[in-house]
Amino acid sequence: MRIEISGHQIDVTAALREYVETKLARLERHFDHLLDVHAILSVDKLVHKAEATVHTAGRSIHAESTAESMYAAIDLLADKLDRQVIKHKEKVTDHHRGEAPSRNGSFG
Repeated sequence: MRIEISGHQIDVTAALREYVETKLARLERHFDHLLDVHAILSVDKLVHKAEATVHTAGRSIHAESTAESMYAAIDLLADKLDRQVIKHKEKVTDHHRGEAPSRNGSFG
């Protein structure tokens, strides 16, 4: 998984970059087919905002969060993305594997 981090109105320090990478790396535990992540960190007055787009095969997952500190915003973002990736994985997984396919509702 490739993680790209950029800052808007903020310098992305090495500590912030490492924190984002460790938080978003846990997404791979749930779903192996993640291609890349683009994260944007921004500050507007006293509001710290973190947003990210995760590109998977055939779908993009987007989340954003705001908080009073950048680290709190990154934590909230990672939690939101975690839930969305799990939900996407459950949709992709075939739960009806052993059943025979139905034939247009005809019995018999």
